[in-house]
Amino acid sequence: MQPTPYLFFNGTCAEAMTTYAGLFGTEDSLEILTVASMPPDVRSQMPPLPDSSVMHSAVKIGDGWVFAADDMGGTDAQPMAGASISLSFPTEAETRRVYDALAEGGEARMPLEPAFFAPLFGTLTDRFGIRWMVMTDPKA
Repeated sequence: MQPTPYLFFNGTCAEAMTTYAGLFGTEDSLEILTVASMPPDVRSQMPPLPDSSVMHSAVKIGDGWVFAADDMGGTDAQPMAGASISLSFPTEAETRRVYDALAEGGEARMPLEPAFFAPLFGTLTDRFGIRWMVMTDPKA
């Protein structure tokens, strides 16, 4: 069993997941199912939403997956607190590339710097409101 984070967005799910797929080079794994693709009998039981709203999406990041959707009920896409997605990279160059890309348009909460547990570590909230912890793999 492997836990899979499930993220909720306020109408920006498709843009966020497409951004993540491009950043991590996993465009071929990206799956986006919109409200328009729902069977009519299922859709009739949902709140009225634009056809472009994402009902489910998935993107591969490293060996894991991130799932996401636009908030269908209006209560799940609160600002992310108490959790972050943590990523660790083999090189400092890759760590910096990912950190900088995720931080663009977002908020760098802790800049990348050496830590006692990793050559580089930093935290941020991306422009979609998702919190990330980014680090370089500890040296053996």
